[in-house]
Amino acid sequence: MGSEGHVPLFKTRRAKGRFMYRIFAASMLMAICLIWAYRVIHIPKKDGRWGWIGLFMAEIWFGLYWYVTQASRWNPVYRSTFKNRLSQRYGKNLPAVDIFVCTADPVIEPPMMVINTVLSVMAYDYPQENLSVYLSDDAGSDLTFYALLEASHFSKHWIPYCKKFRIEPRSPAVYFSSTSLLHGADQAKDFELIQKLYEEMKNRIETAIKLGRIPEEILMEEKGFSQWDSFSSRHDHDTILQILIDGRNPKAMDVEGNKLPTLVYLAREKRPEHPHNFKAGAMNALIRVSSEISNGAIILNVDCDMYSNNSNSIRDALCFFMDEEKGHEIAFVQCPQNFENITKNELYSNSLRVINEVELHGLDGYGGPMYIGTGCFHRRDTLCGRRFSREYRNQWKMESIKTEESIHELQERLKDLASCRYEENTQWGNEMGLKYGCPVEDIITGLSIHCLGWKSVYLNPARKAFLGVAPTTMGQTLVQHKRWSEGDLQILLSKYSPAWYGLGRISPGLILGYCTYCLWPLNSLATLSYCIVPSLYLLHGIPLFPQVSSPWFLPFAYVILAKYSGSLAEFLWSGGTLLGWWNDQRIWLFKRTTSYLFAFMDTILKLLGFSETSFTLTSKVADKDVTQRYEGEMMEFGGSSTSPMFTILATLAMLNLFCIVGWMKKVGMEMEVYKTMGLQILLAGVLILINWPVYQGMFLRKDNGKMPCSITVKSVLLALAVCASSSFFH
Repeated sequence: MGSEGHVPLFKTRRAKGRFMYRIFAASMLMAICLIWAYRVIHIPKKDGRWGWIGLFMAEIWFGLYWYVTQASRWNPVYRSTFKNRLSQRYGKNLPAVDIFVCTADPVIEPPMMVINTVLSVMAYDYPQENLSVYLSDDAGSDLTFYALLEASHFSKHWIPYCKKFRIEPRSPAVYFSSTSLLHGADQAKDFELIQKLYEEMKNRIETAIKLGRIPEEILMEEKGFSQWDSFSSRHDHDTILQILIDGRNPKAMDVEGNKLPTLVYLAREKRPEHPHNFKAGAMNALIRVSSEISNGAIILNVDCDMYSNNSNSIRDALCFFMDEEKGHEIAFVQCPQNFENITKNELYSNSLRVINEVELHGLDGYGGPMYIGTGCFHRRDTLCGRRFSREYRNQWKMESIKTEESIHELQERLKDLASCRYEENTQWGNEMGLKYGCPVEDIITGLSIHCLGWKSVYLNPARKAFLGVAPTTMGQTLVQHKRWSEGDLQILLSKYSPAWYGLGRISPGLILGYCTYCLWPLNSLATLSYCIVPSLYLLHGIPLFPQVSSPWFLPFAYVILAKYSGSLAEFLWSGGTLLGWWNDQRIWLFKRTTSYLFAFMDTILKLLGFSETSFTLTSKVADKDVTQRYEGEMMEFGGSSTSPMFTILATLAMLNLFCIVGWMKKVGMEMEVYKTMGLQILLAGVLILINWPVYQGMFLRKDNGKMPCSITVKSVLLALAVCASSSFFH
């Protein structure tokens, strides 16, 4: 019970074992300080001096960054909701919810995937008259529009089927791919019918995509396609707005006579001479257009590949917003990014397991988490720049928009809200809506909301709210993390840097939480130092670490054991496997030496005016062979789009192999040398083990996913050149 008999709609529980973890962290800090002391006291005067200093600088960085990451582990909280209390208290008197689905390319984000996401959110367990779904199509594709048109017809059958049998999940493609979901003869009969309707719709859409055009009879029948008559290209066209289902129309009913949610298609105006600000611009256009159609008090935005996996997610989120005691403080409710196509041992570590299960819970303890761009429920007024005040209270009974306009008149009037010139000389992209000027517009938008005094909460129920599609190749993974980390570093160096923009506005713990991700790219140089310098000095027999028999060996050993045993414990506690943790360590190394390095360099070039901000979409489509290799947990190195990153990976792998082979050839089995160089041998050996899939891709595999031959040759020559020239620099 809350204060004065208040019955809360959600519960907050602090994590157990916090005191023990803090003792562990204190011991780690002491050991790190001892390592720093060792480096200062024992700086060599001759051989190894520069390598020693390089490692010392790397260790200073690793220690400081470790300290920053402790913020997300110091005070974790866990939330649970009481949906039954929400229903008892409010019944069907719930606020209107607008759902934004964003897509930008019909090739790498296929229309069938997009409409499965749309259908899953249309079928939420929520009053349909209070639900509106908007699809933003930044490609302006008539094929995507056609798919959405077909989905609008299919929804009349799909939504009542979902509610009649209470099925989960409510993405048709995922539901029909399951084999153990039927119960009883009645459902089997309905299942057969709804599956037939879905397959027919799917065939029509895929036939149109294969032909590259819409059937003539459809073009003649549906007036909405006339808006493509003036279409020049995806980068040059008028606003296209079509209300496919008008929820205010009493005739908008499903096959059982129940109301349907509003469904709207929007392709905002694009002109080559006007910046379109990527996803942030699309979201801001949706905010304006939706305010004149449904004006939902709550806005949910999802990526087009993130289908709803839990039909009660809206009610879960409302338990936070509508709590009488704490709800008025909450600006947004963030759900984790989970994926359906993760392999058992998480080949590319794309599950974000530790971030989702540990770190975001930790940020929640400081008034976080961050807004991560998808799976997030917002108050509309906070997205529009409203500042928090203690006097503010929930105003959920918003009057429905009444208009005498016909749908055609309304559509024509609202097109101006999505035009290129509408935002000129306004605060959109600055004080209103999502922020512009950064590839990760979500992070700075969430930070600015926090700095206006609002809080956010993290919703991570046992049944995940949304499931998406993770990258299935090494190249896609590295490019995705390059985009994320580049945007994070740009934030750190911008006026929105949490280090100074958040100072005095949000808690120090939350500032450090934001900095954990903004500092990702700066890890690249320190990691490269540790991957290169010890191995090269091992080749020449120069020790850079204390002997095994020295007391100074103990802090190094303690940090290594404590850091990685703690990391393993976190990963296993979060539901991972031992091999999954090993893969996570591998990808951690690969990202730091490639994605973060290129993100760091590109950010510096941008600051110097040599490059511009770009936005790269991650493909959601994979070839059959690529998919088979991914499911078999075989790394994919094929393709040339990421060859600079693959060249670095292969060169580092070969460098460490050459160094340890060369060293062993020199010293043989002299045990005294092993004691002197123990940590360097261990480090080089671990790097060789962790790079085993790279060696396989270079020399052992014959399939199309192997490392390209040109990269193999180039990396071998580069590694040999570095080893040969290293004697001049130590």
